[in-house]
Amino acid sequence: MLGYNFYFGLVRKYVTLFGAVFDDISISREGNKTIKIPVEYGPKERYLTRQEQNPDLQRPISQVWPRMAFEIDSLEYDSTRKLDPNGFCTTGSSSSGTLKVQNNPAPWNINFRLSLISRNTEDALKVLEQILPFFSPTLNVTADLIPEMNYDPVTLPITLLNVNMNELYEGSFDDREYITVELIFELRGYMYGPISTSKVIKEVYIDLYTPNTNTAFQGVGTPANSEIVYVRPGLTANGTPTANAAASVPLNQISANSDYGFIVSITNG
Repeated sequence: MLGYNFYFGLVRKYVTLFGAVFDDISISREGNKTIKIPVEYGPKERYLTRQEQNPDLQRPISQVWPRMAFEIDSLEYDSTRKLDPNGFCTTGSSSSGTLKVQNNPAPWNINFRLSLISRNTEDALKVLEQILPFFSPTLNVTADLIPEMNYDPVTLPITLLNVNMNELYEGSFDDREYITVELIFELRGYMYGPISTSKVIKEVYIDLYTPNTNTAFQGVGTPANSEIVYVRPGLTANGTPTANAAASVPLNQISANSDYGFIVSITNG
């Protein structure tokens, strides 16, 4: 039924975009020591398990604490942002006789879980205070999702939905402590369908027929007279739309994306 083979890497782009929001956070400690907080894709349990298997924090440089990890919780269709499914966008040059066509995208929300893992509360709060002021509760980011269609950058709201803080202990109360902060976000994105091609129509002829009886119209029959309506785009040499055929450049110099006018002529048949 679907029968299309296409891939724009949209979910991957959303993941990359979300992670980039938090990839430049650092904290300061005593002695003017600055620590950059790494952020990676994956569940926090993955990093806690790695730490349990290798408790010496000084050995692997990739296990610097605190650190952040994020993952996709769910994808949900957003009916409140539904667009006309019959609407579409086009791009391209009419010189080739075809245009690229893509239907309106479907609105989908991608829910992310960002986990902050720290060895002490102070470090966790230092990171948290560099995140919360930017979400009130929404932060808008932009992205070029479908470069093949030359769309303007799309604004993607990221909304902070919830924040939870927990303390984890291994073994007895005096053993190793972890502070985890989980932040739940919703990114309001779009899923785009395949790109197809369509022929460019530059000239339209309409024949108008008038029935030769006063009875109810049953068909064209033998026309008493007719008119021919001819419509084509009009554009001057300096790029100004025009309805004057004499002032317009030839059809092959008018792109489908040009800001053209319409030249309409009516003649008797």
